[in-house]
Amino acid sequence: MIQQYINSGILEAYVTGSASEQEVQELLQMKTKYPEVNNALEELEKDMELLAQSMAITPPTHTWGRISNSIDEIMMRQPSDAVLYNQTKETNQNGYAKPDNGPHYIEVEAANSYMKVHKAWKWVFAAVFILGKIFLGCAIYFYLENRQAQQQINQLKTELRQLKK
Repeated sequence: MIQQYINSGILEAYVTGSASEQEVQELLQMKTKYPEVNNALEELEKDMELLAQSMAITPPTHTWGRISNSIDEIMMRQPSDAVLYNQTKETNQNGYAKPDNGPHYIEVEAANSYMKVHKAWKWVFAAVFILGKIFLGCAIYFYLENRQAQQQINQLKTELRQLKK
Protein backbone atom coordinates (compact mmCIF):
# COMPACT_ATOMS: atom_id res chain seq x y z
CA MET A 1 0.00 0.00 0.00
CA ILE A 2 2.75 2.49 0.96
CA GLN A 3 4.85 1.59 -2.09
CA GLN A 4 1.79 2.03 -4.26
CA TYR A 5 1.24 5.50 -2.78
CA ILE A 6 4.90 6.40 -3.40
CA ASN A 7 4.64 5.23 -7.03
CA SER A 8 1.35 7.09 -7.63
CA GLY A 9 3.03 10.34 -8.70
CA ILE A 10 1.80 12.46 -5.81
CA LEU A 11 5.36 12.92 -4.54
CA GLU A 12 6.46 14.22 -7.94
CA ALA A 13 3.45 16.55 -8.10
CA TYR A 14 4.30 17.87 -4.63
CA VAL A 15 7.96 18.49 -5.48
CA THR A 16 7.13 20.27 -8.74
CA GLY A 17 4.42 22.35 -7.05
CA SER A 18 1.52 21.01 -9.11
CA ALA A 19 -0.22 19.11 -6.31
CA SER A 20 -3.64 20.25 -5.13
CA GLU A 21 -4.18 21.47 -1.59
CA GLN A 22 -5.87 18.19 -0.67
CA GLU A 23 -2.95 16.15 -2.06
CA VAL A 24 -0.48 18.31 -0.12
CA GLN A 25 -2.35 17.78 3.15
CA GLU A 26 -2.59 14.04 2.48
CA LEU A 27 1.13 13.84 1.71
CA LEU A 28 2.07 15.74 4.86
CA GLN A 29 -0.01 13.32 6.94
CA MET A 30 1.49 10.27 5.18
CA LYS A 31 4.97 11.71 5.64
CA THR A 32 4.53 11.95 9.42
CA LYS A 33 2.94 8.47 9.69
CA TYR A 34 5.23 6.49 7.39
CA PRO A 35 9.01 7.01 7.31
CA GLU A 36 9.14 5.28 3.88
CA VAL A 37 7.16 8.15 2.38
CA ASN A 38 9.42 10.70 4.07
CA ASN A 39 12.55 8.91 2.80
CA ALA A 40 11.14 8.67 -0.73
CA LEU A 41 10.25 12.37 -0.67
CA GLU A 42 13.73 13.35 0.52
CA GLU A 43 15.32 11.15 -2.14
CA LEU A 44 13.11 12.66 -4.83
CA GLU A 45 13.98 16.19 -3.68
CA LYS A 46 17.70 15.33 -3.81
CA ASP A 47 17.30 13.87 -7.32
CA MET A 48 15.44 16.97 -8.50
CA GLU A 49 18.14 19.20 -7.02
CA LEU A 50 20.88 17.19 -8.77
CA LEU A 51 18.93 17.38 -12.03
CA ALA A 52 18.52 21.14 -11.66
CA GLN A 53 22.23 21.57 -10.90
CA SER A 54 23.28 19.47 -13.89
CA MET A 55 21.05 21.49 -16.23
CA ALA A 56 22.00 24.88 -14.78
CA ILE A 57 23.63 27.39 -17.08
CA THR A 58 26.19 29.68 -15.53
CA PRO A 59 25.48 33.33 -16.29
CA PRO A 60 28.12 35.59 -17.86
CA THR A 61 30.65 36.95 -15.39
CA HIS A 62 29.51 40.57 -15.67
CA THR A 63 25.85 39.78 -14.88
CA TRP A 64 26.19 39.98 -11.11
CA GLY A 65 27.90 43.37 -11.41
CA ARG A 66 25.01 44.72 -13.48
CA ILE A 67 22.44 43.40 -11.02
CA SER A 68 24.36 44.83 -8.08
CA ASN A 69 24.70 48.22 -9.78
CA SER A 70 20.98 48.31 -10.60
CA ILE A 71 20.08 47.50 -7.00
CA ASP A 72 22.50 50.15 -5.73
CA GLU A 73 20.96 52.75 -8.07
CA ILE A 74 17.46 51.91 -6.85
CA MET A 75 18.54 52.08 -3.21
CA MET A 76 20.29 55.44 -3.68
CA ARG A 77 17.34 57.11 -5.40
CA GLN A 78 15.35 59.67 -3.51
CA PRO A 79 11.63 58.95 -3.38
CA SER A 80 10.08 60.99 -6.14
CA ASP A 81 6.66 62.47 -6.62
CA ALA A 82 6.01 59.87 -9.29
CA VAL A 83 5.86 57.07 -6.74
CA LEU A 84 2.53 57.90 -5.16
CA TYR A 85 0.92 54.65 -6.09
CA ASN A 86 1.24 52.85 -2.74
CA GLN A 87 -0.64 55.43 -0.68
CA THR A 88 -3.52 54.19 1.39
CA LYS A 89 -6.80 54.80 -0.39
CA GLU A 90 -10.02 55.95 1.16
CA THR A 91 -12.87 53.49 1.12
CA ASN A 92 -16.58 54.08 0.68
CA GLN A 93 -19.43 52.61 2.72
CA ASN A 94 -19.19 49.19 1.01
CA GLY A 95 -15.48 48.85 1.69
CA TYR A 96 -14.44 49.47 -1.91
CA ALA A 97 -11.67 51.91 -2.71
CA LYS A 98 -12.86 55.28 -3.96
CA PRO A 99 -11.68 56.14 -7.44
CA ASP A 100 -8.83 58.59 -7.40
CA ASN A 101 -9.24 61.34 -9.96
CA GLY A 102 -5.66 62.59 -9.68
CA PRO A 103 -2.96 61.59 -12.11
CA HIS A 104 -0.85 58.51 -11.44
CA TYR A 105 2.65 58.26 -12.82
CA ILE A 106 4.72 55.17 -13.18
CA GLU A 107 8.41 55.84 -13.48
CA VAL A 108 10.01 54.06 -16.41
CA GLU A 109 13.73 53.98 -17.01
CA ALA A 110 15.62 52.25 -19.78
CA ALA A 111 19.06 50.79 -19.18
CA ASN A 112 20.30 52.00 -22.56
CA SER A 113 19.00 53.62 -25.69
CA TYR A 114 20.16 50.92 -28.10
CA MET A 115 17.74 48.71 -29.95
CA LYS A 116 18.58 45.02 -29.71
CA VAL A 117 18.14 42.97 -32.88
CA HIS A 118 18.17 39.20 -33.14
CA LYS A 119 21.33 37.85 -34.81
CA ALA A 120 19.43 36.40 -37.78
CA TRP A 121 18.05 39.85 -38.62
CA LYS A 122 21.57 41.29 -38.64
CA TRP A 123 22.43 38.96 -41.52
CA VAL A 124 19.22 39.90 -43.34
CA PHE A 125 20.02 43.61 -42.97
CA ALA A 126 23.57 43.01 -44.21
CA ALA A 127 22.29 41.06 -47.24
CA VAL A 128 19.77 43.79 -48.08
CA PHE A 129 22.51 46.43 -47.80
CA ILE A 130 24.84 44.49 -50.11
CA LEU A 131 22.06 43.80 -52.63
CA GLY A 132 21.19 47.49 -52.58
CA LYS A 133 24.78 48.37 -53.47
CA ILE A 134 24.79 45.79 -56.29
CA PHE A 135 21.52 47.13 -57.73
CA LEU A 136 22.83 50.70 -57.49
CA GLY A 137 25.96 49.70 -59.39
CA CYS A 138 23.85 47.96 -62.07
CA ALA A 139 21.58 50.99 -62.39
CA ILE A 140 24.54 53.33 -62.88
CA TYR A 141 26.13 50.96 -65.40
CA PHE A 142 22.95 50.62 -67.48
CA TYR A 143 22.33 54.38 -67.29
CA LEU A 144 25.76 55.07 -68.71
CA GLU A 145 25.32 52.39 -71.40
CA ASN A 146 21.94 53.85 -72.36
CA ARG A 147 23.41 57.36 -72.56
CA GLN A 148 26.25 56.12 -74.75
CA ALA A 149 23.78 54.28 -77.01
CA GLN A 150 21.66 57.45 -77.31
CA GLN A 151 24.75 59.41 -78.35
CA GLN A 152 25.57 56.81 -80.99
CA ILE A 153 21.99 56.90 -82.32
CA ASN A 154 22.12 60.69 -82.51
CA GLN A 155 25.44 60.49 -84.42
CA LEU A 156 23.97 57.96 -86.86
CA LYS A 157 20.91 60.17 -87.40
CA THR A 158 23.09 63.18 -88.22
CA GLU A 159 25.20 61.08 -90.60
CA LEU A 160 22.02 59.82 -92.35
CA ARG A 161 20.73 63.38 -92.75
CA GLN A 162 24.04 64.48 -94.22
CA LEU A 163 24.01 61.57 -96.67
CA LYS A 164 20.42 62.34 -97.78
CA LYS A 165 21.33 65.95 -98.63
